[in-house]
Amino acid sequence: MQPIKKLAGLLGTLADKDHFLFTASDLSAAMGDDHKQLAVLLSRSVKAGLLKRVCRGVYLYPQASPISGHLLFHAAARLRSDEFNYISLETALSDAGLISQLPMNWITLMSSGRSHVVNCGEFGHVEFVHTAQTPEDLCEQLIYDQDRHLWRASERQAFRDMKATRRSMDLVKMEDVK
Repeated sequence: MQPIKKLAGLLGTLADKDHFLFTASDLSAAMGDDHKQLAVLLSRSVKAGLLKRVCRGVYLYPQASPISGHLLFHAAARLRSDEFNYISLETALSDAGLISQLPMNWITLMSSGRSHVVNCGEFGHVEFVHTAQTPEDLCEQLIYDQDRHLWRASERQAFRDMKATRRSMDLVKMEDVK
């Protein structure tokens, strides 16, 4: 069987409405191919429309119909699955109605990993901002966002993170911060 057909069958079996993003390592483990062959297979799969590249190492299986509006959050969770991450800063404050404007297709997360902005092409950007805080330090200030598959900071914690990272407070509605 041709590798691209094998991959299509595998994706059809594995993907569903909650599992539509795959990393190269996910597909490598499932396909059992060596690294060089997998890179060629992924490139051909993107050209054939079977997969869509979200960012380096993360691929969307479009036939699984992802939840609109949450793709960047799901990609962020996959990109840094080995780190402690939570939605905070401008994204959390905007969701709470405490910021009047937010750039389209740009999400901000605090991360135990290094600070970095990941360009996800047509999908937008994911900004990771380093924090030394541990889950134990923040357990009272975080809730799990089931739709986005990430932890989310409370308004109070997001405001603290804004101050700690010296982000611009110009757009924050200070009178509404609790």
